[in-house]
Amino acid sequence: MNKTPESKLNVKLIALDLDDTLLNDGRSIDDNTVRALQMAADKGIYIVLCSGRAENGILPFVRRLDIAGKETGRFIIAINGCSVFDMHQRKQIYLKSVDSNILLYANREAEKSGLNTEVYSPDVIFYKKETTWTRLDVDMCHVKGQVVEEYEKFLKEGKFPKMLIPGEPEKLLSLQAKLKKELGDRAVIFTSKPYFLELLPPKCGKGEAIEFLAGELGIPMEQTIGFGDSMNDESMIRMCGNGIAMCNGLDYIKKIADYVSQKDNNNDGVGDFIEKYVL
Repeated sequence: MNKTPESKLNVKLIALDLDDTLLNDGRSIDDNTVRALQMAADKGIYIVLCSGRAENGILPFVRRLDIAGKETGRFIIAINGCSVFDMHQRKQIYLKSVDSNILLYANREAEKSGLNTEVYSPDVIFYKKETTWTRLDVDMCHVKGQVVEEYEKFLKEGKFPKMLIPGEPEKLLSLQAKLKKELGDRAVIFTSKPYFLELLPPKCGKGEAIEFLAGELGIPMEQTIGFGDSMNDESMIRMCGNGIAMCNGLDYIKKIADYVSQKDNNNDGVGDFIEKYVL
C-alpha cells in the first residue's frame, strides 16, 4: 500500500475523475466531499472535474458542487483530456481530434467483430445504430444519442475527439490488441471500463490536458493533484505532482500512484483525503 502524506500537500489545482472516484455507486457526490471541495475552492485551489464524458454530461456534477461561478471552478476537462472547457467564456480552449482515417479503420474492424462504434460532440453521442450497448453509454453520460445513416461519411467529414466501442469485454480485449498492433502510436487506446474500449488522438489524455491548463494558469505541475481509479486516469496519475488512486481502483493504478485514498468512493474517499492532507 502506498504511503500517506506526512504533512499537508502544497496544492493549487485538484483534478477529479468522476465514475468510481468522485461519484459514489449511485452516481452522486456525497455532502462531505462537496463541502471539502467548496472549502478548497474558497482557498484559491482550482477544482477541475476531469472525465471521459462529454461536456454536457459533466455539467450536472458542476451544478452539484456549486463553484462554477468562482474563478477556481470555471474549468472542466472532458472526453478523457481531449477538451478543456472554460465555463466563464463558454468555449473550448483546448481540443484534439482523432484522424478520420483512424476512425474509419477502427469502425470497420469493430464491425468485423460484430461491434458498433460511437463518436462524440459536446452534447451528443453519434452511432450507426442504437443497441443495448450504445444505450448504456448514453444513459451513463446523460446526453442525447443520435443515429447517423451515412455513418462512414459522417466519420470522414467530421472532427471528433474520441471514438468509443462498447461491447462484451472478451470481444473488446481481442479488438484492442489488434488495434494497438496496427495503429501503434497513431492513437491512444485503452479500456475505461471492461465494456468500453476508447480511441483518443496520439499523446492525448487527462494528464496532458491538466498540464496544458496548469500552464495556462501559471501553476507548476508539482502543485497539482489528480484523483482516479481506472486506466483512463493513468496519465493524470503519472503526470500530476500528486497522483491519488482510489482504494477501490485498479491494482495497476494503485501501484503507480503516489498515494492511495484511505476510504473508497462510497465513503467520501476524495473528501476525506482533501480534509486530511490539503485543507
